[in-house]
Amino acid sequence: MGAAFFYGLELMQSLVLEDLGGYLLLRAHGERVVALRGMHSFRPWLLVVLPALGALLGGILTAKIAPETQGGGGDAMIDAFHHHGGVIRRRVIWVKAIASILTLGSGGAGGREGPTMQIGGAIGSVVGRYLGVSPRERRVLLLVGVAAGMSAVFRTPLGAAILAVEVLYQDDFESDALIPAVLGSVVAYSVVISIFGESTLFSHAPRYPFVPAHLPLYGLLAILVAILAAVFVSTLRKVQKIAASLPGPHWIRPGLGGLLLGLFCTPIIMVVGRRIGAEGQGLGLLGGGYGSVQMAISGSPWLPGGWQGVELLLLLCLAKLVASSLTIGSGGSAGDFAPSLVLGGLLGGAFGRVAQLVLHDPRIDPGAFALVGMGSFYGGIAHAPLSSLVLVCELAGSYDLLVPLMLAEGIAFVALRQRSLYPAQLPTRRDSPAHRDLFVLDVLSDVSVGKVMTRGRPYESFRPNTGAREILRRISDNNWQDVFPVVDEAGALTGIITAESVRILATERDLEPWTIAADVMQQPVTAREDDDLREASQAMLKHGVRELPVSDEAGQIIGFLDEADVAKAYLDATVRNR
Repeated sequence: MGAAFFYGLELMQSLVLEDLGGYLLLRAHGERVVALRGMHSFRPWLLVVLPALGALLGGILTAKIAPETQGGGGDAMIDAFHHHGGVIRRRVIWVKAIASILTLGSGGAGGREGPTMQIGGAIGSVVGRYLGVSPRERRVLLLVGVAAGMSAVFRTPLGAAILAVEVLYQDDFESDALIPAVLGSVVAYSVVISIFGESTLFSHAPRYPFVPAHLPLYGLLAILVAILAAVFVSTLRKVQKIAASLPGPHWIRPGLGGLLLGLFCTPIIMVVGRRIGAEGQGLGLLGGGYGSVQMAISGSPWLPGGWQGVELLLLLCLAKLVASSLTIGSGGSAGDFAPSLVLGGLLGGAFGRVAQLVLHDPRIDPGAFALVGMGSFYGGIAHAPLSSLVLVCELAGSYDLLVPLMLAEGIAFVALRQRSLYPAQLPTRRDSPAHRDLFVLDVLSDVSVGKVMTRGRPYESFRPNTGAREILRRISDNNWQDVFPVVDEAGALTGIITAESVRILATERDLEPWTIAADVMQQPVTAREDDDLREASQAMLKHGVRELPVSDEAGQIIGFLDEADVAKAYLDATVRNR
C-alpha cells in the first residue's frame, strides 16, 4: 500500500504540477519514480488555482465520508491508539489515500508521511479486527502498520520502527510493540526497494568527519531550531483556530487554504525564478519540499553562493512555514512530518553556510548542519529524539553525525518540552487509557498489605458453634466490618462469614434456632503483611468480598484490609508518580 500511495502521489504531481502548471518540481535524490516527459510552458495563473482545486476535492471527500482523515493523519493515529482501542475505520485507508493524493498532488504544502501513518495504522487495525485479536494486540498491529508505511515511503527501516513506538508519548515509548514494528518495517522496506530500487532519499557527502570544535555550533543551531519550531507550531495552531471559526461548511476550508497557498507561493516562485534565470523552477514550497532540503545538503547549480545563498535558504524556510501552515491548518489532507524536516533542514543549511562565511573553516560542511537541523527540529517538536536521530543517520547513510545529533536533539528536546506537534500525545504509558489497567496493577504491586492495613481496631469474631441469634445480635452493634472471622479455640482463622451470608440469615428467621456459624461460613480468605496489594485485590475479586482479614504465620488475625484502603493507596501512588 505504501508503494502504491508513493507512486500515485508522484504520478499526480507529475501530471498536474509539471504537465499542466509547467512547474518544475524540486525533488530529492531518491524521490522521482515517474519519468519527466519534458517541460511545458510555465502557467502561473494556473498554479494559483491548482492547490485550491485539489484541496477542495480532498476536503469534500474527507468531510462527507471520513472526517477523521482531515489534517495530517499522525495525530489522528495517536488518538485512535490511546482512546479508541486501536480501532481505525476501514474506509480511512482509501479515503485518506485519495484525499492526500488530490491535496499533495496539486501542490499542497505538506508531506506524505503523516497520511501514511494513518493509512498504515488503519491497515493494521483492520487486520486485527479480521483476526479477532484483543484490543491490546490490535493496538500493536496498528503500530506495525505505521512502521511499515513509514519504512515504505521514507526508506529508513529502523528509524520508522522506532518512530512508530516513540511518537505516541512525550516521555515514553510503546516497548511491547517494538519487535513487531521492526519486523513489519523490514518487510515493507524489502518490498519497496524490490520495486523502486535501493537508494536513500537524499544524496549526501561520503563522509561527515567529527570535529569536536564544531559542537558549540551545533548547540547554537539547536537553540535556533527550537525557536523556529515553536513559531511553526504557534502559526499552525493560529491558522487552525481561524479556519475553525470561518462560517460555512467544513469541506470548503481546505479549498480556501489551497487558494491562499497559491496566491502566496506563486509570486515568490515567479520572482525567484527570474532572479536565477529559471522560470517555473520549483523551490520546495509546493508539495513535500524534500528537494529544497536536498539543495541545502548538497547544493544546486542555480543556488547562489555566499550570502545570497543564505538569504535564499532563509526566505524559503520562512515561506515554507507559512505555506505548510495554510495547507495543514485549513484541514488539508497533508502531513506535518515533511514540513518539520524541511524547515529544520533549510535553517540548518543556511546556518552552516553562515558558519563557513564567518569562520572560514574548510572543515565545515553545510550539509551536515542541514541534516542535524532536520533531525533536531522534528525530534524536538514531536518529542521523538531517538527515532529522529536514527532516521537522519539512515538518511545520511552513516553514523558520522551521531554525536552532533545527540547534542542537538537533547537541547531541542529540553527547549520544546511545552510544545508538541501532536496534541494527542500523552506524557507516559501510565497516562494512556490503553494501559490504565496495567498501571493500576503495577502501582498495587509496589505496595505491601502491611503498609495500608488497619491494625488494633476491635472486631467481631465467632467460634464455629456460635448460634445464629448470637451472630445477628453482635453484628447489629458493628458498623464497620463486612467480613467476620470464624476462629478456633486457639484464635486461628478457620473460616469467614460475609455480609451477604448475614443478610440471608437475617431474612430466613425459621433457620435461626438451628443455624450455627459453621453452617454459614466459607473457606478462609486472608492476606499476609508481606503480600502486595495486587495479590490482595485479586483475592477480593475472586471471592467476592470487600475486606480481608490479615493474619500472621500462626494464623492469628492482626488486622484487616478494606477495599477503601486499596483505593487510597492507589490514589496516593498516582499523586507521587505525577
